Formats: sequence, structure tokens, C-alpha cells
Amino acid sequence: MWVFGYGSLIWNPEFEVAEAVVARVEGWHRSFCMRSIHHRGTEAEPGLVLALDRAEGAHCDGLAFRVAPGAEATTLHLLRERELISSAYLETTLPAHLAGGQEVEALAYVIDRGHVQYCGGLPLEEQAQIIAQACGGRGPNRDYLWSTAAHLAALGIADDDLEWLSQRVRVICA
Repeated sequence: MWVFGYGSLIWNPEFEVAEAVVARVEGWHRSFCMRSIHHRGTEAEPGLVLALDRAEGAHCDGLAFRVAPGAEATTLHLLRERELISSAYLETTLPAHLAGGQEVEALAYVIDRGHVQYCGGLPLEEQAQIIAQACGGRGPNRDYLWSTAAHLAALGIADDDLEWLSQRVRVICA
């Protein structure tokens, strides 16, 4: 079993990982397009979390995790509990191209554009203002952004929007 991580799963998978490999999915991009009302915001003051949003010609680089043998059922349960908390994500499998050329089918959580929490297309400045202020059950929204950006950078994965947001939120919070 493989799982594709593009946000907090990269730095906090919360399941038994046998192997982690840089990977790419085609036709999707990483985007702060989901209002977070549980983990990084509240219903009264939503934050923003990352989702895979479909985009023609786009790609998203992240990590593909091979789940430890024997831990598949537990992993699926843990992921569903974490990712499907509000049903804004859809559980699907996507072809993930691993560094080195292998292709695997990976479990991934993508945004449901028809869900009320979908907010694709927000200007980066508006995203930065929301992320700088929001806080939810898993802590400040800015920590989620900063940790994701730092881990992507450490992996050598460039994401211009996340890098800009990370710097902008630091300025706002200073």
C-alpha cells in the first residue's frame, strides 16, 4: 500500500512507514484551497489547509509512503479518521511517479470542489492573512504552513506559492 503526501503527511504521517520516496502526481497541484474548521481553524474562524486541486497540465511533487507490511488496515483507518473529518476531501488512488522511474498507485486525498469548504482561487495575500491568524485543534495555521514549506525545501521540492506564503506570514506575524 502506498500513500501520497503533499502537506502535513510529509512531516507527520502518523502511520508505520516502510519507505518514503519523492514522487509526482500529474494533473493536480498543491493548493491552500480548503477552509479548515477542525485542525487549523474553527467554524467561526476557518483556517486554510492544503489539498490536491485538479489542474490541467499541473503536477504536484511530494512523498510517496510505502506502508509497513501488515499495517495497511490500521493505516487506512487512521488516515480516514484524520483526513475525512469533514468530508471535504475525497479518497482516491492516483498514479504516483517515484524518483527513479517506478510508478505506483497511491492513496491520496483530493479536494471536493463541490464542498462548502472549497475555496480555490483565493489571492495569495488573502491566504497569508488567514493563515497568519487561524488556529485549530492541531495548532496555529502558520505552523502547518511553515513546517510544510521547510520539509519541502529539505527534500529539494520547490513550491513558489508556499515559499512566498511562508515569508509573507512571517512578516505579518512579526
